[in-house]
Amino acid sequence: MKLTKITLLVVAILLASCTTATKTITITNYLVIDRSFETIEISKADLKLQETDSLYDYVIEDVNGNQPIVQHEDTNGDGSVDVILFQPKVLANSSATYTVVYIPNAELPEREEICYSRFVPERTDDYAWENDKVAFRVFGPTAQQMFEDGVEGGTLSSGVDCWLKRVEYPIINKWYKKYADGTGSYHEDTGEGLDNFHVGISRGCGGIAIKKDSTYYISKNFTNYKTLTTGPIRTSFYIEYADWDAGGNLIKESRIVTLDRGQNLSKFEISITGSDKVSVGLTLHEKKGIVTENDKNGWMSYWEPHDGSALGTAVVAAPESIIDMEKYETDMKDLSNSFMQLKLNDKKVICYVGFGWKKSGQFNNDDSWQNYLNQFAIKLKSPLEISIH
Repeated sequence: MKLTKITLLVVAILLASCTTATKTITITNYLVIDRSFETIEISKADLKLQETDSLYDYVIEDVNGNQPIVQHEDTNGDGSVDVILFQPKVLANSSATYTVVYIPNAELPEREEICYSRFVPERTDDYAWENDKVAFRVFGPTAQQMFEDGVEGGTLSSGVDCWLKRVEYPIINKWYKKYADGTGSYHEDTGEGLDNFHVGISRGCGGIAIKKDSTYYISKNFTNYKTLTTGPIRTSFYIEYADWDAGGNLIKESRIVTLDRGQNLSKFEISITGSDKVSVGLTLHEKKGIVTENDKNGWMSYWEPHDGSALGTAVVAAPESIIDMEKYETDMKDLSNSFMQLKLNDKKVICYVGFGWKKSGQFNNDDSWQNYLNQFAIKLKSPLEISIH
């Protein structure tokens, strides 16, 4: 076949384009523990792509040519995907290598939205979220109004409710459906788990408070929300509360909540004005459990007997952001909580909040729950190192 100069030029351009498009990602783990279910974000900027390039044309492969589960995300809300999420597996004290390959119009396998969240108008106005390990919900303004008007079914609470699941597939829609159509109740365990976690006006698992002098002040139900992303790896959403009073201080509160696949703890990015510190709480229920504080690794835990089983809840934060931890007990219903007080940096602070249920099969006792929290905290201090070339 005779090749013209123009043909040779086109071939050369294509080869150069492919070479430029292929990138190698090296992920290094400096800890003595194997690591998985930690989400890596690869952006267009990391890959040196143009804004007009589509990340759907780039496929991630491991050294054997296998494609890990990925999620494409629009982080700035401009309607264009700018980040690829995936969760590598990296052995202790070693590195793992992945390749980003340019494959135009690549067909990616469909993945179930394991990490899922949504507004729930059929149950008043909850907002619920879950992954393969845990599920949660918070309560909205209609539920608050019903409570204040004395209407049955109302809820007044800015605490965080735990839905104790023991299956890895999604349950939010299934449980709400049987509630809505009257075919069952999510307060009964039929093999998937149940909601038997009492919140009331307590902090539940991660509700906040502002401490002034010796009093803890709390907000009412959330007022606004926005779902940011759902998918096989991550769900996140924005939620805010009406301005509220904390002993004479006007508090403005909002947060971005993120929950990744394989994790028992949600990430809370809390924004506060009107105070330079915030307290994150765990309800003590009947005060029959054990509060453990770990200053070195930055976590606070409550392990308690729970409805014939056991349950651990926890808050984890960077040790340098922790001001104090306090076990606050009172005879007033639902007001006994264990609090971690955090200082704000530029009106924001990040913490991680969640639970482990013995019946899920993950944690047999308080020791196994604390071991999980220690490893979680150690990983936060030593994030996976990413190199792209």
